[in-house]
Amino acid sequence: MSYCHFCRERSLNDPHRIYHDHTYGFPVIDDHKLFGRLILEINQAGLSWNTILQKEQAFREAYAEFHIDTIAQFTELDKEKLLQNKGIIRNKLKIEAVIQNAKKVSELRTEYGSLIGWLDYHHPKSLDEWHKLFKKTFKFVGKEIVREFLVSTSYLKGAHEEDCPIYLMIEDHPPKWKML
Repeated sequence: MSYCHFCRERSLNDPHRIYHDHTYGFPVIDDHKLFGRLILEINQAGLSWNTILQKEQAFREAYAEFHIDTIAQFTELDKEKLLQNKGIIRNKLKIEAVIQNAKKVSELRTEYGSLIGWLDYHHPKSLDEWHKLFKKTFKFVGKEIVREFLVSTSYLKGAHEEDCPIYLMIEDHPPKWKML
């Protein structure tokens, strides 16, 4: 069953339905929100998406509203606070990956102007090509994490079925790289 079918069966205030109807597959035009999506995808590894949706606000608060430069400056004390934070996933490898990835994104922003600029520069690629690039660039980014990150932010197709009303909304507001 597709995510579209899964969500159609849910009430309008269900977290999956809200995510499907307002976030999944929509282009992201803010670097911090984009990085936040990567944080959520990294933390989802091995867990249900429902767990992540329930903890999204706690992740936002724990990770400085997903502000890249702030996260890049996190110290050992900040890591310890994250490991004690019951509202998020307390996995040392994931926490360290988020901080290291924030440092890397800060570098990419210097070179490409933004994380979005880096993605746009490399677009289009196949999933395998994206995965190789992400593995070379970031930490804790398996193929499924990369795929979901790129699908959820409209860099890869497949977020919605063509008969889904959200698909049509996204097609009416394409990301800038689709207009080139």
